Amino acid sequence: MDPIRVPPEMFRFTDGSKSGLHVAILHAFGEANERLETALGIDDVRARLRSVGWLETLDDDELVKTLDQLRSFDLLDVVQSHAGDYRTASEYERRNLQYSLTRQGEAAFAGVVHAMEVLASTGALQTAALDALGDRLGELVRQLDEGTDRRVFSTLAEIESHVEAFRDNTKRFNGELQRLLRADGEGADLATFHEVKASTVAYLQEFLTDLEHHTHTIATRIKEIEVHGVAQLHRRALNGAALPRLTGTDPAPRWLELRKARWDGLRTWFLPEDGTEPRVEELHQVARRAILTLLQVLDRITESRRRASSAVADFRELARWFTVVPAQEDLHRLWSTMFGLSSARHAHLAHADPEVVSTTASWLDAPAVEVSQLLRSAGRTERFTRTGRVRDVAAIRAARVRQAIAERAELEAAWNMLDTGGVVRLSAFEKLDHTVFERLLDLLGQALGSRPGEDGTRRSTTSDGQIEIVLRQAKNGAVARLTTTSGVFRGPDYEIEISTAGGGA
Repeated sequence: MDPIRVPPEMFRFTDGSKSGLHVAILHAFGEANERLETALGIDDVRARLRSVGWLETLDDDELVKTLDQLRSFDLLDVVQSHAGDYRTASEYERRNLQYSLTRQGEAAFAGVVHAMEVLASTGALQTAALDALGDRLGELVRQLDEGTDRRVFSTLAEIESHVEAFRDNTKRFNGELQRLLRADGEGADLATFHEVKASTVAYLQEFLTDLEHHTHTIATRIKEIEVHGVAQLHRRALNGAALPRLTGTDPAPRWLELRKARWDGLRTWFLPEDGTEPRVEELHQVARRAILTLLQVLDRITESRRRASSAVADFRELARWFTVVPAQEDLHRLWSTMFGLSSARHAHLAHADPEVVSTTASWLDAPAVEVSQLLRSAGRTERFTRTGRVRDVAAIRAARVRQAIAERAELEAAWNMLDTGGVVRLSAFEKLDHTVFERLLDLLGQALGSRPGEDGTRRSTTSDGQIEIVLRQAKNGAVARLTTTSGVFRGPDYEIEISTAGGGA
């Protein structure tokens, strides 16, 4: 891609003390072009200036000098008109001139207008643009099959406009989003700042909801169009465009080149040819990262709201209190309350033999008193009492042993009752106690969870290896009916064989 080269004089009119007048004159010519007036005289220019908001008075000499300066920038062109009536030679020399915008002038004014629109616009992630893009691509597929060249051209133009709008809005929104992520909210209303972040998270989540569906639809439509051939598409659109040939050069090659570049841009966003990640997926990742970042910021804001004040604010408030407390005793009481620096907690401790130490002796001369470590850490001294009685747990231990023996006996009894002594059908059990039925269901579940052998037989053993079950499929779709104390069980009438290690009855 060739670098963009801007003519050096193209935007020179926006600099200097006369920049406001220059822009106003180009604006006046732009308004005239919209009314299909391509050439303006001096009086027409002055009238158009008032219509675009330039209210300062300009004499003919100053206006002509400004127009000539714009001519020197190659923004205006001038021709002579001999159709008017002129009273003097000087009036003829000046008022027969007709000014019009050059192509560079049109481009310069369009650039200024576009720049101001970008400054005033707000980006957006428009799901409606993706909907419209998918619909227009589907319509283009139908037009390629049975439509005219003019319909192909108009549909392709709509597709390009939707792609351009989606791309420009996405770029602007991403720029605003990144600026929002860098903002820390200092100096702003915290409630408003929190509301903006929260609404942005909701907006991003709503956009991401159906993004993958829209992306898949657009990529599918692109593939369907490329089956017909992109070159064929552009040739039919060129025929439908009916381009005029106003100059010596043929506009078709440049038009086709622009169409190809815009089609490549569409593929870059949704279906890259080189197999790289589509740009819309990058947009998906950017949005997800932004949601996580914004949620973290919202958490910090919420946490800061929960804190009534900071340490700095607390000390400032305390300093204000010290300035308004009137009495000296109140100041000491405030100091003791806030910092807890009251009398020493070990001052009440006495020597082991108080009679040895005089009551008038200084603390510096008196022998040291041992201070407990617990007094330093918890603010209280140790209290030595009798050691607590050790609890006798022999009865509890014996009860638990008896309970374990009973449970083991119950389990062994259940296994012995389920020992089939050979191959039987599940329906042979007929009626079971609910506890024994639960053991049977455990065995059936273990067998059904094992891998079947070559003949379809399933084998499983309990974790202690005491019980083995062999399970075969029911024949002829028979159904077993077992009655328990809690209800009736129905299921396939498997052939089962349950054996215990001890071979109980």
